[in-house]
Amino acid sequence: MTTEATGLVARRWRSRRSAAVAGIVFAVLLIAALVMMRLAVAGETVGGIELDAGRRRLVHLALNLVPFAGIAFLWFIGVVRDQLGEVEDRLFSTVFLGSGLLFLAMLFQGAVTATSLVAMVSGDDLDAGVWTFGRGTTEALVSVYAMRMAAVFTLSVSTVALRTAAVPRWVPFSGYAVALVLLLVAGEHKWAQLLFPVWVLVLSVAILLTPGRARPTSAG
Repeated sequence: MTTEATGLVARRWRSRRSAAVAGIVFAVLLIAALVMMRLAVAGETVGGIELDAGRRRLVHLALNLVPFAGIAFLWFIGVVRDQLGEVEDRLFSTVFLGSGLLFLAMLFQGAVTATSLVAMVSGDDLDAGVWTFGRGTTEALVSVYAMRMAAVFTLSVSTVALRTAAVPRWVPFSGYAVALVLLLVAGEHKWAQLLFPVWVLVLSVAILLTPGRARPTSAG
């Protein structure tokens, strides 16, 4: 193997490792944020949140994790696109990038709305109708729209991974199953939303453990 080829393989391995680490960080942070949010606000009314300082602290901690999860997710998207390189399919690349960015935008918007609600809870005049509206908006953004975009993201990544044989075949096939669940039931069954970061975690570990294939170099 030539020095140039050795350097190319080494660079691609570092790139794969960066993607894996970013995916793992994103998955762990988002799982933690979702679990804490579900535990803090499950079945709670505005009065219950006002009286329970521990629940408010849990919500604050969960919301503070979201920006860092988003940064890791952006890095994950960028490094995965770099990995595709010359074999990148424009159709799936566009769907992959668009759905990933839309998911992140909706997740951030939901976090902003939730942050505003928590700040209002600490005030003197929080109307129950405002609380209901804000909570419903947050749930719709995250549980319905963001999770549908997560499903499209999972479908596109799984298809690309299957075509390029970048990871074991069971990983993209499991991604299809996860995407189907997110499309059909994530809005009604909130804990099903954890399937998305769990699958990203599995994919990232698979990327980390699967040796990368060197790109073919042109003669001359």
